[in-house]
Amino acid sequence: MRLEQLQAFLSVAETGSFQQAARKCGITQSTISRQIQGLETDLGIPLFHRSTQAKLTVAGERFLPRAQRICQEWQNASEELAELLAGKQPELCVAAIHSVCAHYLPPVLQQFCRDYPQVQLRVTALGSDRALKVLKDGLIDLAIVMNNRFLTTSPEMVVESLYQEPIEILMAAGHPLAEYPQVSWSELIRYPQVVFKDGYGMQRLVQERFSRQGATLQAVMELNTLDAFRGVVRQGELIALLPQSALVEARFDPTLAVRPIGTKAGTSGLAEDLSLTRQVVLVTTRDRLKIPPIKHFCQLVRELGLPQFAQAIQSSETSINPQSLYELAHSCI
Repeated sequence: MRLEQLQAFLSVAETGSFQQAARKCGITQSTISRQIQGLETDLGIPLFHRSTQAKLTVAGERFLPRAQRICQEWQNASEELAELLAGKQPELCVAAIHSVCAHYLPPVLQQFCRDYPQVQLRVTALGSDRALKVLKDGLIDLAIVMNNRFLTTSPEMVVESLYQEPIEILMAAGHPLAEYPQVSWSELIRYPQVVFKDGYGMQRLVQERFSRQGATLQAVMELNTLDAFRGVVRQGELIALLPQSALVEARFDPTLAVRPIGTKAGTSGLAEDLSLTRQVVLVTTRDRLKIPPIKHFCQLVRELGLPQFAQAIQSSETSINPQSLYELAHSCI
């Protein structure tokens, strides 16, 4: 059964004539006749009485409303997909890690709302692994996260590197490590740490580095918000390894201190770089990049996000409270 057969059936049923149906469809009468015959063969029963007027049989009467619904559903689906390709999608769903929400996305969201006021933005702060899983499940349109090659290697995934940033150490202002201008790994591994919860790329990154160093990570607490990290670390001896963009507010808090991870002398006498960095990527799927609002959002991420991000981590005057992201997204609805 083919769609043109159903359309031919509806035309003959409406006009009561094979000849008039052919004119209406812009094809020959013989073509209409072949389509109806093919449909009747597929169904195994005649649909019309062939006389001076094409009149529906009992089977034709039963089949008519179902054929109408099938053709209407096809038309609705075609119109909906055409609107999607024309950029008329009702919403765009984004998941991003917390620091991206705080410093990278606000200018992107603001410009996108101006460019596509009819598209409702839905922005969620998630850990990297969780964001990539909901992307694969089709629950969001794109993710801005730390890369996890185990979750992004499938052919339909598109991964674009946005930036790399150093990982630094957050501690209380009175912590013993605050005496050093930079902290070596031999000193760092002696202290218990606060880490991100399972499912966050930062926990995986830190665990992998400790394993490569042959050290044991003393993870005594798991958290998932930057405010919680600052509050816990401020209390005493716990430290945290966090990306530079997550430490903007902490740098201007007198109760906290931020230190880089240091270097050590190598066997050749040259300094060995033991710094730790993370890579942040934009991830979506190839089919979504064909949809204009999603394609435009990705372009804005490339053009507007990085300058704002660089400015935010260099100046306290441009630091943005993470709550502003949700307030901005809400104002765009």
